[in-house]
Amino acid sequence: MRVAMISMHTSPLEQPGTGDAGGMNVYVANTATQLARLGVAVDVFTRATHPSQGEIVEVAPGYRVINVVAGPYEGLEKEDLPTQLTAFAGGIVHFVREQSDAGLKYGIIHSHYWLSGQVGWLLADLVGVPLVHTGHTWAAVKNAYGTDSSEGEARRICEQQLVDNADTLVVNTPDETVELARFYDVDAEKIAVVSPGADTELFTPGTDRNTEKARRELGVPVHSKVIAFVGRLQDFKGPQVLLRAVGELTRRGVDGPLRVLVCGGASGAGSSVEHYRDIAREEGIGGIVRFLGPRPPQELVRIYQAADIVAVPSYNESFGLVAIEAQAAGTPVAAARVGGLPIAVADGETGVLVDGHDTRTWADALERLLTDDSLRLSMSHAAVAHASTFSWAASARKLRDVYEAALDGFVPGAGTRRPGGV
Repeated sequence: MRVAMISMHTSPLEQPGTGDAGGMNVYVANTATQLARLGVAVDVFTRATHPSQGEIVEVAPGYRVINVVAGPYEGLEKEDLPTQLTAFAGGIVHFVREQSDAGLKYGIIHSHYWLSGQVGWLLADLVGVPLVHTGHTWAAVKNAYGTDSSEGEARRICEQQLVDNADTLVVNTPDETVELARFYDVDAEKIAVVSPGADTELFTPGTDRNTEKARRELGVPVHSKVIAFVGRLQDFKGPQVLLRAVGELTRRGVDGPLRVLVCGGASGAGSSVEHYRDIAREEGIGGIVRFLGPRPPQELVRIYQAADIVAVPSYNESFGLVAIEAQAAGTPVAAARVGGLPIAVADGETGVLVDGHDTRTWADALERLLTDDSLRLSMSHAAVAHASTFSWAASARKLRDVYEAALDGFVPGAGTRRPGGV
């Protein structure tokens, strides 16, 4: 079996935490790697943003990234990418035609995010193969739970078209199934739940002295209380929630030196690191907050190991990869009770789930974890065991089953093209 994965707006080769690169990059890269190990060949088609990479990047045996030229390499915002859908789809068609003499043929198209879904829908219809689609985020859900209603009706219409026309919809959690049914007209029988995983070989607590070593490497006082935030710097991910809660903690006079590590890059129109620095200064905590740039996984594990708590104050998460990675490293998580986070975090056992985004409520949750050393230690041990139940290998096996089921039930030309969007 050979799968064409489509990830137009962000490449699995990009560093998570920069620009629009985030959990979806991690998902695509790891599922492609594990699928290839299972004997499922995967080509990931993405929009070229680095001319030096070349057209084809051999990542691992059976897993390639295909860089498709569609518009300029740099200077296009995510909001402008719909103007390049035709060029991107045409680039994929051109690549397949050029490779046809070598016997290149795809049995499944798996699109990620709505932009890729529009391209995948067209190509699956042209070639006559099943379309599997993973939304990762959905406009109507994001608008319902976000800090503003920034996603337009045009995107929601495009997503309804994909809900109507995809042969299979892959979601991360049962909660996402509920949200799809709430905001979109969906046939529940075409939904498959495939939980993401974590690299539990990389993200580990390490030795007993790893916390001390990680803090020395990061220049953090060894005996301080450390809270970490890992993710893109945008209000939807909630870094401002954490900063204001820490401001409240300092006004309460929490015992012991406190440090906050914010690891990630600005993402989205109007977002900047300076904006969040300003919030820290307004809260009087500018001196204890360090803003770190995005880190590759091999370095990110040090952030998790250095922290006493990892905060995930998002307004919605389809799953919450950061929460799983942190727990795999033995660090309890304080997370918002939204989306898939109640599955990623075992409330009261591996961390705490916080209702809403009120400053005092978040300060209460953080204070409880910071001041109760025995509770935090017990959560740390439980977190590693909990995270071990999530793996990318298991995710890939479930995806392979989804592909095989889609192929078994697929009859080329038997479907009716549905316009959707109402």
